[in-house]
This record gives sequence, C-alpha cells and structure tokens, in this order.
Amino acid sequence: MEEAISFHDSSGHRIAAVFATPPNATSSVAVLCHGFLSGKNSTTNKTLTRTLTERGIATFRFDFFGQGESQGPFENITTTLAVDQALAALDLVRQKGYQRIGLMGSSFGGLVSILTAAQRTDLACLALKCPVVDFAEELRLGFGDEELARWKTSGTIPNIMGGTERIALRYAFYEDSLRQIAYEPARSITAPTVIVQGDKDEHVPLHQSQRLYEVLQGKKHLEMLPGADHQFTKGEDYTRMTSVIADWLTTYLSS
Repeated sequence: MEEAISFHDSSGHRIAAVFATPPNATSSVAVLCHGFLSGKNSTTNKTLTRTLTERGIATFRFDFFGQGESQGPFENITTTLAVDQALAALDLVRQKGYQRIGLMGSSFGGLVSILTAAQRTDLACLALKCPVVDFAEELRLGFGDEELARWKTSGTIPNIMGGTERIALRYAFYEDSLRQIAYEPARSITAPTVIVQGDKDEHVPLHQSQRLYEVLQGKKHLEMLPGADHQFTKGEDYTRMTSVIADWLTTYLSS
C-alpha cells in the first residue's frame, strides 16, 4: 500500500513524500533519497520499493526542495538544505514507530545520505548508488573554468543530465558544495555501508567512491560494476545494482 503525505523541514518548507508499506506490519523502513534533477518516483526508488515491500520492509521516498512535488524553486537548493530535509525524513519515520531504519541515496542523494548518516547513530545500514562525495570537484571537472565563470554571472548551468536548455541554479550551490565535502564526515559513520558504482560512470569520478570506501570505519562493501555507466543503462547492470542494494538493506533491516 502506498500513501502520499507531506511533512516539513526545519525551515518550514513542505516536502512531498510517499510511504509504501508491505501487507504485514513491520518496524523496518528504508528511506530513499533521489538524485540531482530527479524525484521520489525515480526508476531506482520504485524498483527498490517493489522489492523491499515484497520482502516485508517499508520504504519512504520524498522529493528534495524544488523537485517533484516539494515546495520551493529548484534554483535555491543547496546540499545543506537537502541534508536538513533528509534528517527531517528520518525523524518522521522514527516518530511513526519504525525501529530499524536504513538510508539509501543515489548520486546527489548519495552525498546527502553520507552527510546525514554522519550525524546519526540510529541507522541500521546505509546504501549508496554512485554517490557524489565532493560535488564541487565533480562540477569543476565537468564544467571547466569558463563554464564555472558563466554560472557565477548568469545563475544557470548546463543540464548535466543531457538536456539542451540551461537550468537556473544559484552559484551559492557551488559555494555550499565546497563546505559539504563528505570524506571527513564519513569517518564517523557507524552504519554498515555498501557502495555500488559502474567503472564507466561518466559523471561521478571513480576515485571518489574508492576514497570514500577507504575512510569508512565500519563494515563496508564496494561493488564496482565493469562497463556500467552512471545510469546503469544496460539491463544486467541495472539489475545487479538494484539487487546489491536491496540485498544489503534486507540483510540489515530484516527482523
């Protein structure tokens, strides 16, 4: 069963979300954080929801600020704001009585999940799909100095997901990214963590996941898929990615 709800972050922004629950009552839930320019109903989120609810685990997926059905102009989003919303989501599922909570993030949602998990001691596990760890570095590598300068003056960026029209995004996002690099915060994560990435990822540098894996102090696993791109566009790559994540969440969230 799925139920659409809304809740608020610490600044009062309304966040749109969906609770998906299995037929039988459960005290386990996975909170799902989507990627940049995506939304709560991403293909990965819906696939994981279907798999996990079939295994008796609830899911909670939500739209970040200015995306999907959540309040706000997208151009004002920052990593700091997204982390605040992820923390609010975890607080909400805890208030609703869920005792075993997992956190999963894709790409930008992976960065948010790392920074969020570093502030929590109540997570049973963490799952990361091609996580950004240093978004400022990714943007510098992808845009170059000329495009960064254009961003600063125009308040727009190219569509990094492949569209032709530029996207309104304040340069404050980049400045905030410089303060939200996740390597050091990750050292304090206590939850067992899995990282899944393709070795042909065209957006997130491989060394970010490799360095993240090195700094994690707890139980961890890095699954690097040969030939897989950022979107896991090959069917077998997508199936492997979702299976690894679903199995990790199931292992640590099952009663």
